[in-house]
Amino acid sequence: MTDQPRILYCHCAFAQVIPKDVKQGVLERLGEAGVDFDCVPDLCEMSANRDPILQQIAENPDVRIAACFPRAVRGLFVAAGHPLPQPEPEVVNMRMLNAEEATAALLRPRDESPLAQQEEAQTVETTGTGAREGNRT
Repeated sequence: MTDQPRILYCHCAFAQVIPKDVKQGVLERLGEAGVDFDCVPDLCEMSANRDPILQQIAENPDVRIAACFPRAVRGLFVAAGHPLPQPEPEVVNMRMLNAEEATAALLRPRDESPLAQQEEAQTVETTGTGAREGNRT
């Protein structure tokens, strides 16, 4: 197991809602980083066509998705009949980030992802002294 999840990059070829400079910048930086990643032309089209590749993606709990809004990505997988696993993979929103920010989020080590930090905080909260103190009242 590597220190980084598998990366899935959506080029948003048809909807074109992600700025071209962001898409191109992320794609170039991923290539320069020398990491393995999967590039798909358009998750929206794949969902509309119920592409079986979405099932393979949904079955991989260790993936980080570069696309658009997380709720839209979740919806695309649900619409295709292949909901994302729980906890859901991290979705990096290229509509809201610039190329540098998006690439940094994609290349961030697994243990530095917001999801990992959130899970760690929940574990500490439910097993730490704070949980016991809260039960005394």
